[in-house]
Amino acid sequence: MKLLLCHNHYQQAGGEDEVFAAESALLESFGHQVVRYAVHNDRIPEMGRARLATDTLWSRESHHHVRRLIRRERPDLVHFYNTFPLLSPSVYYAARAEGCPVVQSLHNYRLLCPNALFYRAGRICEDCLGKFVPWNAVLHKCYRDDRAASAVVATMLVGHRLLGTWKRTVDIYVAGMTEFAREKFRAGGIPVDRLVLKPNFVFPDPGEGEGDGGYALFAGRLTSEKGVATLLEAWERLPEGRSLLVLGDGPMAPEVEQAAARHPGIKWLGRKTLDETYALLGRAAFLICPSQWYEAMPRILVDSFAVGTPVLASDVGAMADFVHDGLEGLHFRTGDADHLAERASWLFDHPDERSKMRAAARAEYLDRYTAEKNHEMLMDVYRRALARWDR
Repeated sequence: MKLLLCHNHYQQAGGEDEVFAAESALLESFGHQVVRYAVHNDRIPEMGRARLATDTLWSRESHHHVRRLIRRERPDLVHFYNTFPLLSPSVYYAARAEGCPVVQSLHNYRLLCPNALFYRAGRICEDCLGKFVPWNAVLHKCYRDDRAASAVVATMLVGHRLLGTWKRTVDIYVAGMTEFAREKFRAGGIPVDRLVLKPNFVFPDPGEGEGDGGYALFAGRLTSEKGVATLLEAWERLPEGRSLLVLGDGPMAPEVEQAAARHPGIKWLGRKTLDETYALLGRAAFLICPSQWYEAMPRILVDSFAVGTPVLASDVGAMADFVHDGLEGLHFRTGDADHLAERASWLFDHPDERSKMRAAARAEYLDRYTAEKNHEMLMDVYRRALARWDR
C-alpha cells in the first residue's frame, strides 16, 4: 500500500511522536510505501495569537499542503496522528476532497475535553464530557491556564461538532486504549462503530533486560497529571538505599531537582534517547507509572513489557486494565503516596516475585505488542477504512 502519514509534533516530545515514527518505520519494513507530512509546534511562538487561533480552527495552509500531497502522491489512504493545533481538522476535508479515506489515531481525549486529559486542579474532571459546548473549560482556563486559548480550543470543538466533522470526515478512529476509553468516546459523541482498539507496540524488539540495576524508574513528562508529586512524596517515605531514577523534563523539573538534592536515593537524569531509555529500563527493578489522569496508553508501559520490567501503576483509567495486578506488576491507589511507597517497598523486597513478573511482562509483550501483531492490526484498520469509502 501507499500511505500518507501526517503528524503535528508537540514542542515537548512525547509518546505520540514516538508512535508516529514507529508506525512509519513498521509499515516501511513490511514493504509499504510511506509518505510523511509533519509540522512542529516550535513554529507557534512566531505566529502570534490571532494567526494561531485561526489555524487551530481551520488551517488553510495545511489544507492546501495535504491536498497537493495527495494529488502528487496518490496514496491509498491518509492516516493522521495528532492534528492539534497546526494541522487542524481542515486536513480531513482536504483528504475527502481528493477522494482519500481518512484514519485518525486517538492518543488522548482532545475531541472530548479541551485540555485533552479529563484532569483539572489535581483531580479527574469530566465536566465537559457529553456537553456540546464545553463552557467549563473556558471558565476554568483548562488549556494552558489561559482563558482566551481555552476559548479557541472550545470554539474549534464546537465548530466542528456543528459541521459534523468527527462523524462525516473520518472513516476509522484508532485508539491504543481499552473498553474504558471506548465508553468515554461513546459518551462524547464519537461514532464507536468506527473506533478500533489497537495497542501501541515496540519496534524493533529491544530484547529482554537483566533487571539487575537495583533501582525503580520513572520516565515521562514531569507534569502534575503524571503523578510526579505523588511519586516524590512516596520516596520521602522510603528508607535510604531505595533508588529512583527519573527520566524526562517538563514544568515540574524544578521540584524533581529539589527532591534529588534533598534525597540521596533520587536521581534526575533529564531527557534520554530511546536507546538510552531502553538500557536503563531493562536494568530497572520495576517501572513506576503514577499517572493521575486516565492515560490513553503510555508508550513507556509497552516499552517496559518489551524489556521484561514489571510495572507499578496507579489504578486509574485504562492503565488498570493493561497492568494486571500481581501478574505483570502491581497497582496502587491513585494519588496515595503511602500506598505507592508500600507497594514499591514490597517489590524491592521480593526479588523472586519480581522475577516471575518479569517473565509475565515479557510474555505479554510477545503476545500483544510485537511488530508482526501490530502490522496485522494496522492492515485490518486500513482495510476497514477502504471498505467504508467503497460503499
